Amino acid sequence: MSSTEMLARIQEVKRRREAELLRKANVVAVGIGYRQRGGHFTDELCLVVSVRRKVPPEMLAPEDCIPPEIDGVPVDVQEVGTLRAL
Repeated sequence: MSSTEMLARIQEVKRRREAELLRKANVVAVGIGYRQRGGHFTDELCLVVSVRRKVPPEMLAPEDCIPPEIDGVPVDVQEVGTLRAL
């Protein structure tokens, strides 16, 4: 799949699933970006789910866990802290 096709696919999944993801505990934003590994960005486009703080899955209710893939699109959970408007 080309990067243009992948971006269109991720945009569609984001549009359909964003509200559902934002209802999960700890989630503050949903976007599109590049996966992070070891503090560095990769060249893999994905759905980015931003959370206040990353916690182990066993500390979350099952309905609040974020899967590694949604509708065939890779998901990266990224810790951003508390967001505040200025």
